[in-house]
Amino acid sequence: MADNDIEKLIEDLSAPGRRARQDAAHAVAALAAEDPAAVASHVEELCDALERPEAQTRWEVLSALTSLAAVDKEACAAAVESAEASLFDEDSSMVRLAAFRLIVQAGLGGAEEAGRVWPVLDEAVQCFHGDPEYRDMLVALVSFAQGPAPKDVRDALAERVSFDAEKSTLPYIKAYSQEIVEAAKADR
Repeated sequence: MADNDIEKLIEDLSAPGRRARQDAAHAVAALAAEDPAAVASHVEELCDALERPEAQTRWEVLSALTSLAAVDKEACAAAVESAEASLFDEDSSMVRLAAFRLIVQAGLGGAEEAGRVWPVLDEAVQCFHGDPEYRDMLVALVSFAQGPAPKDVRDALAERVSFDAEKSTLPYIKAYSQEIVEAAKADR
């Protein structure tokens, strides 16, 4: 995609019409999934787009930032702060899930990053336990448990999900919780 096309998409994230913003956000998320570097110089505008009223624009932008965070942790450091507000969006489980995934991805950037994001992830696990997006949050936590988190964070994560790993009556919660505990306790 040409630079001027990318610039137009980024501009359209601030368009006056909801539909134009949603379409632009969808295109930006698709572009970032294919070529994260294409949006790397637009983190500030992407973070600004997290303030739009419609949920789809916010979750698509969070997805774009997650793709970027996978390849450029420094570029998305500021986005994590914006994502934290989105993590507790009361109106959209899709926005909450997209924010959770971004924060997990940021935590995969290194031990220090994992330690920094863990308190927010821990709070989200407590808040959204049993909500529709919780299953997908557990999937993301498996990768976090397998990542570079320091031992104290991995221990806290294992403790957080240990009850469900042992006693949950919901098979998916029990299975993912067990997988998280095993990954968190694995020797590194």
